[in-house]
Amino acid sequence: MTATLHRIGTDRQPSLDSIINLVAAEMNHVNAVILERMQSQIPLIPELAGHLIAGGGKRMRPMLTLATARLLDYSGARHHKLAAAVEFIHTATLLHDDVVDGSDLRRGRRTANIIWGNPASVLVGDFLFSRSFELMVEDGSLKVLKILSNASAVIAEGEVNQLTAQRQVNTGEDKYLDIIGAKTAALFAAACRISAVVAERDEATEEALDSYGRNLGIAFQLVDDAIDYASDAETMGKGVGDDFRDGKVTLPVILAHARGSAEDRAFWQAAMEGRRISDEDLSYAKTLLAQTRAIDDTLMRARHYGQRAIDALGPFASSAAKSALIEAVEFAIARAY
Repeated sequence: MTATLHRIGTDRQPSLDSIINLVAAEMNHVNAVILERMQSQIPLIPELAGHLIAGGGKRMRPMLTLATARLLDYSGARHHKLAAAVEFIHTATLLHDDVVDGSDLRRGRRTANIIWGNPASVLVGDFLFSRSFELMVEDGSLKVLKILSNASAVIAEGEVNQLTAQRQVNTGEDKYLDIIGAKTAALFAAACRISAVVAERDEATEEALDSYGRNLGIAFQLVDDAIDYASDAETMGKGVGDDFRDGKVTLPVILAHARGSAEDRAFWQAAMEGRRISDEDLSYAKTLLAQTRAIDDTLMRARHYGQRAIDALGPFASSAAKSALIEAVEFAIARAY
């Protein structure tokens, strides 16, 4: 998979349009489930949940559930509720993440914790987690329940692991990949794998879709890590350099710290500890990232995992669904260019 703005053999930039169009009709059913199940007699719950759910997110994870089901020619409707459960898990983790990170912007809008406070955000996140498990139980498959409940536990473990690594500039690349494999990629993998279960396919099919989602999730997060230093607030939907100011030790920092001089490493140590986080410091950090090719190599790794995701689709016959899933990977990578 080469670094390019355009799809191979075309003159257009990769986008999510193909997967959006593929599952548009089914997403209407999923959105209806989401709207119905986030209701409560406590007005603050749908108000706060609705703020985030209506905030312009791509709905990528539930779309993956629908698109992989289409890849398998599944013609039932079980995956509608399960895709909603996936989105509720994701939304709950965002609410909790923003509290942990002290974030004030999400997708270009003020975060729920800034508007309603931390306690309300945490509790509504808990409510959405509970709703997701209700939807899993209603589906009736213990295997689906196991996959999604395990993903929820792994995500929480990943978040705790990231918390312990915060400001720890000596964090190794392997540990960091473990963190994002848990906190980001696990839900991508589960969102895809459950389609094979509802379509009653074999273990090999489950593993292939799990591999697709997991590698896509890692690629997606690595690109996010890179564009935190190389993009703008309008593109990102959050403040530029938020990871830097929050002391988040992401892969670009890990690579730059490992490759830098003693003076450079001292700067990164001070920055991650919150002692060098001015605009001038951020500009200097970008200079060090460029000098050590840390951004370039983070994106090279993202392309590697993106190719692994595409390779995982090899056993499946050509179809509109397969093309859309491949382009979703290309889109994830192209966001950085």
